[in-house]
Amino acid sequence: MAKNSAWNSTATYEDVSHQVISSYFIGPQAENLPYFKENINIILDELEKARKNYFPEDGKFIDEKTQMTPAFVASTEKMKRAVRTASNILGKSSIPFWSPRYEAHMCTDMSMASLLGYFMTMLYNPNNVAIEASPLSTVAEIEVGEQLCELFGYNIDPDNTEAPTGWGHVTCDGTVANLESIWVARNLKFYPLSLRKAFDKGEALDFLTNSFYVENCQGVRKLFSALSTWELLNLRPSDILDLPDRLYQEHGISNDFLSGVMNKFTIQSTGKDVLERAFDTKPCQYMLATTRHYSWPKGAAIAGLGSDNVIGIPVDLGARVDLDELEKKLRQSLKDEQPVLAVVGIIGSTEEGAVDPLSGILALRKQLQAEGLSFLVHADAAWGGYFCSMLPKDYRPGDVINLPTEMGECDGFVPDASLRAQTQEDLYAMRYADSITVDPHKAGYIPYPAGGLCYRDGRMRFLVTWTSPYLSRGSVTSIGIYGVEGSKPGASAMSAWLANKTIGLNQEGYGSLLGEVTWTCTRLSAEWAALTDASSPFICVPFNMLPSEMGPNPTEEKIEAEKKRIRREIVNRTNAEITEEDRKRAEDAKAMKLMRELGSDLNINAFALNFRYEDGRLNDDIEEANYLMQRVVETLSVDSPTDDPTKIPLFLTSTEFSDELYGKCKAHFVKRLGLEQSTHDLMVLRNVVMSPFPTDGNFTNNLAKILYDTALAETEVVRKRNTLAPDFHSFLIQGTERIYLIHLPMFHVANHRQQLIVSVEFDRKSAEKYVSMKRSYPSEPMILVTQNKTMLKDVVENHGRFKAQIMTKESGIILRDIEVVIRHTVVSRPLNSKYRLKDYPANFMPFYLYGSENEANIDHVITRAPNSQLSAGRCKLEWYKSQDPAIWNKPLVLLLEDVREAPMQPLPPNAEIGSKNGAIIAHRTSNLEDPGLKNPLGSNGVVKALPGANQNGGHNSHQNGHNNGDTGEASSPLDHPRAHREDESAKPHKADKVVTSETRSGAVKGSNFFFRPGATFKVGVWEDKDRSEESSKFASFELGKFVGRGTLTLGESVYVDSEAMNFDPFKKVEKVSEWRYEFDQIGKELE
Repeated sequence: MAKNSAWNSTATYEDVSHQVISSYFIGPQAENLPYFKENINIILDELEKARKNYFPEDGKFIDEKTQMTPAFVASTEKMKRAVRTASNILGKSSIPFWSPRYEAHMCTDMSMASLLGYFMTMLYNPNNVAIEASPLSTVAEIEVGEQLCELFGYNIDPDNTEAPTGWGHVTCDGTVANLESIWVARNLKFYPLSLRKAFDKGEALDFLTNSFYVENCQGVRKLFSALSTWELLNLRPSDILDLPDRLYQEHGISNDFLSGVMNKFTIQSTGKDVLERAFDTKPCQYMLATTRHYSWPKGAAIAGLGSDNVIGIPVDLGARVDLDELEKKLRQSLKDEQPVLAVVGIIGSTEEGAVDPLSGILALRKQLQAEGLSFLVHADAAWGGYFCSMLPKDYRPGDVINLPTEMGECDGFVPDASLRAQTQEDLYAMRYADSITVDPHKAGYIPYPAGGLCYRDGRMRFLVTWTSPYLSRGSVTSIGIYGVEGSKPGASAMSAWLANKTIGLNQEGYGSLLGEVTWTCTRLSAEWAALTDASSPFICVPFNMLPSEMGPNPTEEKIEAEKKRIRREIVNRTNAEITEEDRKRAEDAKAMKLMRELGSDLNINAFALNFRYEDGRLNDDIEEANYLMQRVVETLSVDSPTDDPTKIPLFLTSTEFSDELYGKCKAHFVKRLGLEQSTHDLMVLRNVVMSPFPTDGNFTNNLAKILYDTALAETEVVRKRNTLAPDFHSFLIQGTERIYLIHLPMFHVANHRQQLIVSVEFDRKSAEKYVSMKRSYPSEPMILVTQNKTMLKDVVENHGRFKAQIMTKESGIILRDIEVVIRHTVVSRPLNSKYRLKDYPANFMPFYLYGSENEANIDHVITRAPNSQLSAGRCKLEWYKSQDPAIWNKPLVLLLEDVREAPMQPLPPNAEIGSKNGAIIAHRTSNLEDPGLKNPLGSNGVVKALPGANQNGGHNSHQNGHNNGDTGEASSPLDHPRAHREDESAKPHKADKVVTSETRSGAVKGSNFFFRPGATFKVGVWEDKDRSEESSKFASFELGKFVGRGTLTLGESVYVDSEAMNFDPFKKVEKVSEWRYEFDQIGKELE
C-alpha cells in the first residue's frame, strides 16, 4: 500500500478518530491548506456582501478612476511588497509551532476553526466592552462562558435550583483571569466586614441589629451583629453571596438601597487597609504550591495583598502540592486567626504538568470549616482545563476509563490514551471549586489572546462590577462591566466559540484530540525513559519516576530491566503493534498499562541529563550537569535572529528547580541523577506535547535520536572541559621580600578550576632581575606562565620545580627560563560548584592574608561564581593593638569590614572598572584631594592610615556622586573609627560606614573603583579555621581564632580582573545581530 505522507508507513483509512483529528489543522506540511483557503474565500465573499448590502444607494466612494491613478497604484504596490517581505520573513524566522518537531512551550498548530473564527470576526473589529459595539461577539462570549462552565461540571441551567448557576467569560490570558479571581476572593472575604459597618449604631441598617441572623461556618446560628471579626471573616462563600438576597427576602431591603448603603463601606470604596484597621485583622493569605505560576504573586501585589502573603506550600516528589504541608499551614492560620482568602489547586503546572490533589483540598476545606476556618478554592486550570473533555459525561470517581481505539491494519494508527485515575478524579472535582482559570489559547488550540475565568456561582462576578454611562447605557448583557479588562477583541470570543462548537467539548471532540496527544506524550515519555543505559556516555532521567522506582525496594537492576522492557515493548514497536500484542497479554502485563504509568499527569515531560567521564564515572557536580543541559537546549532552541528555525530539527525548552521552590522534590531528583546535593538550582529540560502527529508512523523514534545525538555531541564538549589535562598556567606574582604566586583560575576549565597561592623561590639571577623590575614598575602586573604544559597538581605537590617565564601585557615576555621552586602552599582549594557557597558574603569581603608585617599581601576568597580576581601586594596593615610577628606564620583570613560584597556582585566589566591589563591606577583630581593628607603615596608605595580620617585613599567624595558612607549628616558614635577600633569581639564588625563600589565615568583616566592603590579599609583578621577543608565557608563564614583589627592600605600593586576567571572557552560564539534589523527590511519596502 502506498504511503500517504512523509511519516506514515501505510495509510490510515481505518483509523476514523485520527481521520477526524487530521481535519482540524492546516497540517505540518500545509496538507489541508486548500480547505483553509476555501473557507477564507467564503469569509471574504461574505465580507463583500455585507459591505455592498449596507445602503447600496450610497454608491461607490472609491471609483475605478481613482484606483488607476499613479499615486493609488504606487501605494498599493508598496503595500504588496511590504506584505510579501513581511510574510517571507515571518515564514523564515517564525518558530514552527505547527510541526511535531516543536516540543517546547505550550504552543502548537491552531485549529482551522479557531483561526477562521478569529479572522472572520477581526475583519469587523467588534469590541466586547459593550453589547452595542459587539452584538454578536458578546453573545459568543456569553456562550463560551457557558460552554466552559458545562465542560467543568458547573450548572448552567438557571431553573436547576439544586446547584448555583455558573458563569464565565473570556479574558486576555490566565494571568488576568487569576488576577480577577484574587480580586473577587478579596472582595468576598471583606464583604461581611463592610456589611457589619452598615449595622453600626446610627448607620442605615442598625434597625436590623437584633433581627438578622446568619450561620457561621461551623453551622451555629447567631445574630449577624453578634458575630466576631473572625467569624465574619470565615463565613462560607455561599452564605456571603446569599446575604443581599436574604436581606431582601426576609427584611425587604432592596438591592438599590443596599448598593447605596454599601458604597460607603465596601472595600472597593475604602480599600482594605481601612477595614483591616477598623476590625484589627491580620493580613489575608493565599496558599498554593511553591511551583505556582508567577501570575499569583503578581496578582497579589496588584490587588494590594502583597506577594509576601502568597504562601508557598512545599510539593511532593511529583511536584504536586503536599496535602500534609497544606494542612499544617492552614491549621497554623486557624490557630493564629489569620484569614485565608483562598487555596489554589494547580490543574497542570506549567513546568511539570502536575495536577494538585484538588479533591483532597476540597475535603480539607470541609473539615476545617467545621473547626471555624473557611476559604475559597480556586482551580488554576490554565493548562489542564480542556482535559476535562476526556472524561465521559457519566464519569464518577472510581470509574475505570479505557478509551476506545479504532485500530486499522496500518502503522499510521494513533490510539487514544486515558489519564491516570487520580488525575481523572481531580479533574472531576473541579465542579466543586469556587472558580476556575482556563486558557483556550493553550490546550484549546486557539490563537492568542484567549484566557477564561468561570465561577461556580455566577453571583461572584458582581463583586467586581464597574459601570460607566458611556459603555452600555445600562444594558446588563454587556460583558465589559465585569472583570479587569475594558476594551477587548470580540475576535477572541468568536474564535473560542467556533472551535468549541466545531470540535466539541466532549469525549468525541477535544477529548479524542487530547487523548491522541496524551498517547503521543506517553510515547515520548517512554523514549526519554529508555534513551540511555549503563553503557551510554550520558544518562537521561525522567522527572516522573518509573513504576520500578516507586515500588518496594527499588534497585538499579530492577530499573534497568524495566527500561529494557520499555524499549522492547514500546519504543521499538509501532502503535498498531503495541495494541495488537497487548491483546495477547494478561491485564497486568499489558504495555498500555505500563504506558499509563509513565510521564506526567498532563502532557508535559520534564527530564534531566548527566554525563559520564570516559572511565564510566558519573559526574557528581550539579553545575556541570547544568552546563550540559544548557548546551543541549541552546542547540535545540532559538535565541537570536541569526538562528535559523528551519535548521533546528527538534525544539525543547528548560526550567530550573531551586531549593526554595522545590525543596525535597529537587533533592530527590538530584539524587536520582547521581549528583551531590547542592544549593545550586538544577536545570531541567522539558517538552510540552500538543501535536497528535509524532506517533503517526512512529516519528517519535526520530525525535529521540535527535536528542540523543545532540546530547552525545555536547557530552564530548563537557567531558573535555572537565577532564584534567596538561596546560599552560598563569600566576600573578606578588612580593619582593618573599615571592608569592597567585594562580589565575578559570571556572570553566577543569585544570584551572583551583584557587592556589604558593610561596616560591626563583633562581638567584632571575630573582634579582624580577625584584629590580618590580620595584621600578610596582603598578604593572607581572604574570608568570609555565614554560611547558603541566598539570596544576604536579606544580604544587612535593615542593614542585618547573620552568617558567615572566610577561606583562605591555611588554610581552620580559624574563625567560626561570627555575621556580615551590617552598610553601598558602592556599589550595578547588573551585568546583560543590565547594562554592550559595550566597556572596553580605556584610564583608573576605581575603586570604599572607606575607609579613612589612609587606602584607591579600587575595580575594572566591566564594561563588561569577567572581573577580582582586589581589593586592605590598600592602600596609596597621593593627590597633600590636601583634606578635609570629602571627604571619598562621593561615590568616582578612575581612574588609567596611565593604559589603553581596550588593556589589557581580562586579562590572574591566572597562567599566577602569582596569587595564589587570592594573588599577587610582584616579585623582584636585577637587577630590583631602587637603589634610600630605603626600599620600610614600616611597614604599603604601598609604599610612590616619586616625579619625575618612580612610579611603584620601577621598572624601567621588566623581559619580556616591560616597563611602559619608551622608553629610551628624555622625553617630558608631560612625567614628573608634567604634571599629574598640570592637574586640570575634564576630565580623557591621557598624561602620560602608565603602561603595565605584566605576569610571569614561570621561576620566584612572579609576575610582573601591579596590585601588592607596585605598584604606577597616579590617578584621582571623586564623582560618580549617584550611584542609576545601569549602570557602571556612575562610568567610566559619572563621577560626580572632586575631585583631586595624586598617589595611593597598599598595601600588593592585590587580583587578572581573572577566578572565568567568571566561568560557567552550561557549558557542554568538553572532551579534539586532532583532530590529528584520523589521527594517519591511520598512524599506514602505519607503
